[in-house]
Amino acid sequence: MPVVVVGGGPTGVTAATLLAQYGVDTLVLDRWSQVYPQPRAVHLDDEICRILARLGVAEEFARISRPARGLRLVDRNLAVLAEFRRDTAVTRSGYPAANMFDQPELENLLRRNLTRFRRARFRGDVEVLDIAVDAAGVTRVAFSDRLSGRRSVITADYVLGCDGANSMVRNAIGATMRNLKFDQRWLVVDVATTADLQQWEGVHQICDPRRAGTYMRIGDTRYRWEFALSAGESADDFATLSALLPLLAPWTRHVAEADLQLVRVAEYTFRAQIADHWRSGSIFLLGDAAHLTPPFIGQGMGAGLRDAMNLAWKLAGVHHGSLPPTVLDSYEQERKPHARHMISLALNMGRAMTAGGRLGAAVRRLIVPRLHLIPGMRGKVIDSETPALKASSLVRRTPASRRVAGRLCPNPVLADGRRLDEALGSGFGVVTTGALTPAQQALVERCGARALCVAPATELASWLRRGRVTTAMIRPDRTVMSAGRDVDALCRQFLSGNLVGVWNSVAATPD
Repeated sequence: MPVVVVGGGPTGVTAATLLAQYGVDTLVLDRWSQVYPQPRAVHLDDEICRILARLGVAEEFARISRPARGLRLVDRNLAVLAEFRRDTAVTRSGYPAANMFDQPELENLLRRNLTRFRRARFRGDVEVLDIAVDAAGVTRVAFSDRLSGRRSVITADYVLGCDGANSMVRNAIGATMRNLKFDQRWLVVDVATTADLQQWEGVHQICDPRRAGTYMRIGDTRYRWEFALSAGESADDFATLSALLPLLAPWTRHVAEADLQLVRVAEYTFRAQIADHWRSGSIFLLGDAAHLTPPFIGQGMGAGLRDAMNLAWKLAGVHHGSLPPTVLDSYEQERKPHARHMISLALNMGRAMTAGGRLGAAVRRLIVPRLHLIPGMRGKVIDSETPALKASSLVRRTPASRRVAGRLCPNPVLADGRRLDEALGSGFGVVTTGALTPAQQALVERCGARALCVAPATELASWLRRGRVTTAMIRPDRTVMSAGRDVDALCRQFLSGNLVGVWNSVAATPD
């Protein structure tokens, strides 16, 4: 089997779908046959929506999600300390900046979508027992059927560990989690009601060391609260709606208890951790197996999907012989610093919410209401764009390209009604403001890329102009690989790195 994916959650199914789209046979092994029915993650940003569009489920996701209007930092009485509004219209990536949803609905959607691809297979009710590489370099995955007890062994060219925080794949490669010194117990509450809570349609972050919390509407009738637990408290203390009402009162005091349905109460320990290494030979870690992000900026699930998007096209290229094996080194080089940065953002938000003592109170009283006055701060909160990837063999950062290299390119609607992502297909692309000569067009085609020449007054032309370049080489994951003002030089640089692909001959459609 070319690729075995251990873990059938959102990260594993996303990786398997992308690989199948690239014509790579993939087997997903999961302990359970059905999606875990309780909600967990509730937020994905616009960049992740681009990945969902790549999978072919963007329209269906839009039907089960709800755009959020931004973020309010509030005190215990819901007095607003700072407000960062977001328009629910689409961003430069083509989707709303913040999208609230119910995780079981999304997971069922992803699994149904996976069945459309002949090269992907999902097998549930199995437990992976061992992963080992023999003396000949062959990777063997041992697993048992949880219903019959029958044991099996399968060989794989590559194994992707998407098996969560308690990853056995991580243990198998000898990786350990580095603790980033954040460990808090929180109560997670999900409530359903048809009553109008009469709340602002955005996320509320309660900045209070005695009881920090979060409120958000995740659907037409679904709401989520998260509250920090004090020492000695547990979910058992809040097992009933009556016990929860004192916590929920700021939002629900005008709603009758009979109109509220308690969906779930659970205790979670929010942690910040990152694995010391994400790869051993042909075995890779993705998602929670590689990193754990506190939920304060809603990037936990999204980080796993970013991992899948970053790795899948590289793995497919190596499998098909169109990319050299060395490109796989760029996965951890690119994703690990990005994941660490997003964890740091989440930690800073968590500390702003929960820091105690006089210093914490002073920060909230003096600094939080003035965040919008700090240069660039308001834009960072409102703009969901994540940091650029660090330089690697697939991110060429030069003085000329530093403003765009490593960043996602925009995804505007083109003159023919398609968005850029659709026009470029599943492979490399060249976006340029000048018409290509026949020789340049032939050079682009040798790179296995599609060329798009943009008119001067378009969004893409403005983007290139702001970056002080005229041409950008776009990777299959829509990251800018390199940019400059010389098409010939960019293409020849690409060819000299043995990065000639067959991407656009691989159909990214159900087979």
